[in-house]
Amino acid sequence: MIIKNSKLYGKKGLWDIVIKEEKIFSITSSSSVSNEIAENVIDVQGKVVLPPFVEPHIHLDYVLTAGTPRWNQSGTLFEGIQCWSERKVAVQETKEEIKNRALQALQMQMKHGVQHVRTHVDITDPSFMGLEAMLEIKEEIKPWMDLQIVAFPQEGIYAYPKGDELLEEALKMGADVVGAIPHYEFTREDSVSSVKKAIELAYRYGKMVDIHCDEIDDEQSRFLEVVAAESYKLGMGELVTASHTTAMGSYNNAYTYKLFKLLKQANIHFVSLPKANLHLQGRFDTFPKRRGITRVKELLDAGINVCFGLDSIMDPWYPLGDGNLQRVVEVGLHACHMTGYEDIISAYDLITINGAKTLNLQQYEIKEGSKANFIVLDTDNEYDAVRCQPSVLYSVREGKIMVETKPAETQMHASIFSKEFSEN
Repeated sequence: MIIKNSKLYGKKGLWDIVIKEEKIFSITSSSSVSNEIAENVIDVQGKVVLPPFVEPHIHLDYVLTAGTPRWNQSGTLFEGIQCWSERKVAVQETKEEIKNRALQALQMQMKHGVQHVRTHVDITDPSFMGLEAMLEIKEEIKPWMDLQIVAFPQEGIYAYPKGDELLEEALKMGADVVGAIPHYEFTREDSVSSVKKAIELAYRYGKMVDIHCDEIDDEQSRFLEVVAAESYKLGMGELVTASHTTAMGSYNNAYTYKLFKLLKQANIHFVSLPKANLHLQGRFDTFPKRRGITRVKELLDAGINVCFGLDSIMDPWYPLGDGNLQRVVEVGLHACHMTGYEDIISAYDLITINGAKTLNLQQYEIKEGSKANFIVLDTDNEYDAVRCQPSVLYSVREGKIMVETKPAETQMHASIFSKEFSEN
């Protein structure tokens, strides 16, 4: 296969990508003469080609459950957890039903150019039905998508009976990543212990870590410092992710300055969930209402890795969502005051290379010798990609087209526009 006249993300000029044996064989300037002959040649006519989108934080066992057994009326994180707890009792799903919901969500994500997904799975369930469903899906979708599974104790490691034992058993069953939710534990002491337990288990079992950390507007919720300190002491920061960290938006600047020194030393990753947290946070405020988003711009400026994720697709915590990370980027740039030109043209880093670093993906970037995994957007520049959120024309994995989209055609019948549009 040859992809001709590609506008490679972040690079000038047009390029031809030659694919052989499921890998990128060569990348050459389109102006150069090529003697390559391929059965399948696609001329993308200057459209943007970039690595596949990475979804670093979704809950596939929760998707498409909003409203059952009831809606989250307050819109808070805590009522969402209560709704889910009630649903586990009221709705007796089979493993196949869980898989069917998850596969519907994965299909949505695939349509929008996602090829790498990290899903959190609730393991505060002695039956482990959700985890078993995700483990099966992981193998079934391997030809089309990569799936990492986080063993996530939704109701707490210590707040839920034998939650620590369930967490360890989930790792033995095959979960890739250790989760925790310290701000939901009963006491600060339990919260600190939960972080230490999660990181200790990851160290012992050779796993990664992804902690729902300080997802609250309480400026005294400071478990991020525990995550960073423990990761630093064990030298495993590159395998550790702090998700949400919305309390950081409420920290005073003096404390945050001290915290950033530790975060840089620890070298951990961050996942921000702009759409979900704009919805969930600030619910206890009158006015002004906090945005409830971590300090994305400041973290990036400090050289700390941050990526964006969706979090939810129609579940007790967020009633919307369709798997489209481009919408997350647009919302996140607005919420984080990142609408300067340089912020905009590099914004897709937040759902590509930054996410790949968080998931510790190998052979991810578009370069010679890497896997032939990439997507083609219906635009010819990075600025308009963010502004217009174009369709994913092609999603290619290991040299095979997985998704192909034909853009809608619009005809302008107003005479004042017809001449201009016909010429273009």
